[in-house]
Amino acid sequence: MRIVAALGGNALVRRGEPAEIAVQRRNVVAAARAVAELAREHELIVTHGNGPQVGLLALQAEAYRDVRAYPLDVLVAESEGMVGYLLEQALANELPGREIATLLTQVIVDPADPAFDRPSKPVGPVYGAAEARQIAAERGHAIARDGDGFRRVVPSPDPVGIVELRAIRLLADAGMLVICVGGGGIPVRVDRSGALRGVEAVIDKDLSAALLARLLGAELLLLLTDVPGVVRGFGTPVATTVARATPAELRALELPAGSMGPKAEAACRFVERTGATAAIGSLEDAPAIARGEAGTAIRGNA
Repeated sequence: MRIVAALGGNALVRRGEPAEIAVQRRNVVAAARAVAELAREHELIVTHGNGPQVGLLALQAEAYRDVRAYPLDVLVAESEGMVGYLLEQALANELPGREIATLLTQVIVDPADPAFDRPSKPVGPVYGAAEARQIAAERGHAIARDGDGFRRVVPSPDPVGIVELRAIRLLADAGMLVICVGGGGIPVRVDRSGALRGVEAVIDKDLSAALLARLLGAELLLLLTDVPGVVRGFGTPVATTVARATPAELRALELPAGSMGPKAEAACRFVERTGATAAIGSLEDAPAIARGEAGTAIRGNA
């Protein structure tokens, strides 16, 4: 079975943890163990988030005042290479002899997407209210609530195409484990002459993973994060994990816009446009989720 597995950025740097490289290595090793079990039985393409990493790179870039801060498309490329390297190394250690390739991936967006006027994608560390106000005033960043704290938010346009799709398909068809579309992909637009240009944005990695899975003809889309699945009545005494849902049932739930909401929308789009199955759940449960024994499964007929 061909599976696209999207690893959440917060599954690699968990809430409350420092974004130290040693912490990320430790978490990546744990992620690789879960993903390797899938790769032993299935044809696997891996994508990953980069929210904590790209936000940290942006802060580091702004701290050096001798050059103008790098734009988000360049920072996404840097984070895609960094996280891809860590994942590839950890997976190679788990799967000796398996051919693995990490591919920097450009993802096309529409410059007229209304998301450019409404920054919504959280990146970087979580701040308290006072620190968030100070950062917004000093750096001109848009800030929004994310859980119990506040984070920088940036434009997050929808992905409409994948530049390196043919290369990804060739590698996957050749039996390689491919790591690609990291952080939602490097955001680019096509100008009037047909040339690619970088865009100041971060694309939602789950929406890009859903697009990739559809274009590759995947039979299963796994959206892996740090919670066991979609929760009905989140934050209430009667909260329960949803085992199965149709896209219509999933869209009827009230889900956090900065976390589970985009995952649910990505799952719905994939299922509606392919008739295949998507599932959302905890990274360490990935093999069980693929077997239908854990997480939330989204199908056309629940």
